[in-house]
Amino acid sequence: MAKIKGHITIKTENCKGCDLCVEECPQDSLELSSSLNSAGYPYAVLIQDNCTGCTNCALVCPEAIITVFREGKKKPIAVISNVTENMTVEVNQ
Repeated sequence: MAKIKGHITIKTENCKGCDLCVEECPQDSLELSSSLNSAGYPYAVLIQDNCTGCTNCALVCPEAIITVFREGKKKPIAVISNVTENMTVEVNQ
């Protein structure tokens, strides 16, 4: 069975370096950058090309700044929004 290929985008300027996405990534695809964003926080970066698009990182991100894509899909498969009050999770498969 072929492995599913995924990709994520991270709004690095909004990242507060909490490390939750790094800890939850089963493929160890993420780490915190040694650089800092304009707010002075290290930010999450994709370091390996082995993402499967599992959505774990997006689901645990308290800032809702990670969007997950899967190969062959034109739209993101996971978008987290409205974290200040109600949380909305969309998973398009």
